[in-house]
Amino acid sequence: MTPRTRMNVYFDPPLLSQVEAVALCRNVSKSAVIEAAVASFLSGDTSERMEAALSRRLDRLGRQVEGLDEDLAVVGETLSLFIRFWMTVTPPLPEASRDAARAKGAERFEGFLQSLGSKLAAGDRFLRDVTRDRVGEGGRKEAYRGNEGI
Repeated sequence: MTPRTRMNVYFDPPLLSQVEAVALCRNVSKSAVIEAAVASFLSGDTSERMEAALSRRLDRLGRQVEGLDEDLAVVGETLSLFIRFWMTVTPPLPEASRDAARAKGAERFEGFLQSLGSKLAAGDRFLRDVTRDRVGEGGRKEAYRGNEGI
């Protein structure tokens, strides 16, 4: 065991509480926590470790943004295909039927909102149901392509 020298230091009570909490969580002495903190503070590689940690975080954020970009592309394709399909198959309504159609549309939209709310509350997501990589013909994986089926 290496010889140690005793040193008395003063801490603000909130900082000392944090040191005690870390020591308790890690099941080490308060001296060990303070010694590690001072060694880290005095070491020259602190900036390199911080840069590496920041780089890892930025990489993770970049992957998350790429995933969101893919999800947004799927949503955009889905919406554009739906609109194209709806405009293609929906005939114009006669003037006499428009009020009834508006009422029925409002009723259906309310049902849609209820369904959407329950799916979101349950954690169900459309994009989780539609896999980005799906098995194509011949058993090989292929990426999602938006203009299929129309």
